[in-house]
Amino acid sequence: MRFGLYPKLALNSIRKNKRIFLPFIFTCTGMVMMYYIMSYLAAGNILDSVYGGDIMADVFLLGSRVIAFFSAIFLFYTNSFLIRQRKKEFGLYNILGMGKRNIAVILFWEMLFIAVISISAGLFIGIALSKFAELGMLNIAHGEITYALSISVKSVVQCLIVFGIIFILLLLNAIRQVRFSSAVSLLKSANVGEKPPKGNILLGIVGVLMLAGAYYIAVTITNPVAALVLFFIAVIMVIAATYLIMISGSVVFCRLLQKNKSYYYKPNHFVSVSSMVYRMKRNGAGLASICILATMVLVMISSTTCLYFGEQYSIDMRYPRDINTSFRFNNSISEETVNAITDAVDNAVKENGAVPQNIIKYTQASISGLIRNNEVILDVRDLNSLSLDTYTNVYQFYFIPVAEYNALSGENEVLSDNEAIIYPFRGNFDGETLSFRGGKTFKITKHLKEFTVSMDSAMMVLPSLLMVVSDIDEALEGIDTLADYNGDRMVQYQFEYYFDTGLDKETQININNAVIKAVRGELYGQYYIRYFSSGSREQEREGFYSMYGSLFYLGIMLSVVFIIAAVLIIYYKQVSEGYEDQSRFEIMQKVGMTKRSIRKTINSQLLTVFFLPLIFAAMHIAFAFPILQKLLLLFNLDNVALFAFTTVLSVAAFGIFYAIVYKLTSNVYYKIVSGARETNR
Repeated sequence: MRFGLYPKLALNSIRKNKRIFLPFIFTCTGMVMMYYIMSYLAAGNILDSVYGGDIMADVFLLGSRVIAFFSAIFLFYTNSFLIRQRKKEFGLYNILGMGKRNIAVILFWEMLFIAVISISAGLFIGIALSKFAELGMLNIAHGEITYALSISVKSVVQCLIVFGIIFILLLLNAIRQVRFSSAVSLLKSANVGEKPPKGNILLGIVGVLMLAGAYYIAVTITNPVAALVLFFIAVIMVIAATYLIMISGSVVFCRLLQKNKSYYYKPNHFVSVSSMVYRMKRNGAGLASICILATMVLVMISSTTCLYFGEQYSIDMRYPRDINTSFRFNNSISEETVNAITDAVDNAVKENGAVPQNIIKYTQASISGLIRNNEVILDVRDLNSLSLDTYTNVYQFYFIPVAEYNALSGENEVLSDNEAIIYPFRGNFDGETLSFRGGKTFKITKHLKEFTVSMDSAMMVLPSLLMVVSDIDEALEGIDTLADYNGDRMVQYQFEYYFDTGLDKETQININNAVIKAVRGELYGQYYIRYFSSGSREQEREGFYSMYGSLFYLGIMLSVVFIIAAVLIIYYKQVSEGYEDQSRFEIMQKVGMTKRSIRKTINSQLLTVFFLPLIFAAMHIAFAFPILQKLLLLFNLDNVALFAFTTVLSVAAFGIFYAIVYKLTSNVYYKIVSGARETNR
């Protein structure tokens, strides 16, 4: 057999089977393009002009790895559809005398052509669009925009390596399937139905219980740390449960439809339900995959959009005033120290032509501990075991004297030595008493609904519990000498001083730098300051733009990838099922079934199962809302209304898009099953 025959057969196969090859080539091209763009954004020097560019580079590097990993899994998944449709052709080659080795050579040339076309086109389009992606990203992150076009050689090499490996693995998998199949099984593979899985009721019950457990975790979470720990566990449970319910539960659902005589024995319902039962195992797996991808898109778009448009809220939470200073000490803070600090800061501000306004000023002491049964365990050596609550019930406690609280809030609270007013931040505590092991027991007289959050508590992942007490030193009696494993005192004494300037951005940044210089030059050695920080809202705003903007951009890019994946699964599902049903519909047309009836049958199948993934995805996102909202708290975003709006908007937009995709792909299915058999097949 001449060597040139194999490339010709490969090209001829691609041309004649363009209906199934072209979507696969387009998808490979899209994956290469997205990987290059993400790698280009991570590897280039374009982020040097952006404040927090190193964070953005890390985010995009992570995104490129996610795309590479997902591309490998998804291309294997979609390639299985393609191979399934080709097995009959391979069986015919085998019967006509072509050996398995010859078929493997044809597969090699097919994969080589697909790889060359996909990688070349993907890199070309990726390079062409990388500048637009860069401009969009810099616009979101408020970076300095340049219009010079550049190519990342490193990203090109990475694309060639990553997708070269993927195509080699796809080729080996295709050869394996042909190698271990007989000619007869290859010929009949496209027409072999799948038996409903055994024990489907049991598997369906397991799926429902697993899904209920994941939903319970999501809706009962009150602690952001617990949400962080349990989120991925819940995600795995939801994915597994979705597949079990879609595969096993759908079989039961179809059987129930068959038993319903008034529904089943109608021309449009009879054909659609019979076809679904015929291949329900694979059908359910495809629907579950679409559901998971839709859920991923909804989660990413709703959360990253909320972060991006809620960044001002997060900035205000993190930096309550224009200038925010925080001082830490090893010992209690005297009035002399407070006055010296405020005088030094005020002088630095006045030297820059400003006067502190809207001042927030107070002293506090902090210590971390584990709440268990209304008792706070401060020393980890007192714990008998390490369990989930060891990580999820750890709080940072802040003690503020009632006199300073009254000065801040305008209240006139009076507390005895053993009384406290509390304010939980990112956590939940509604007990009537709180006892510190080794220290005092406090009676909770009031639960606050709001209070100014310190920079320290806003930055921490741990939830916080503010305690307004009569006197800090008396409240800490018995625990103020506790030390950690390094011998450092666990109690930290802090002085918070925040104020506005009413000046422009540049002046605020200059004032913040002057404050830092004054404190480090005059106060550090004299007043034994353990730690000092000063943050300018305007200066740190760029960092928020970088982080939230990059997450928003990454959410958009990954959503595009997952949407492409979902569309291709839907397309291949319609095409593969169309060819499987073609002969049955031809028989039905010969006995009197009209094309109008075929359309009704297709619509019946749509209403029966096709929108199940969308319904399940919406249900997943609804139950995931509480845990996602807790995770957003870690980004200082507590705007529930904004997150609810972005979630509803995302679900509505995706629902419209999903309906459009179905309409387009169902037309492909209709043309296959209703028209004459294609001449090239």
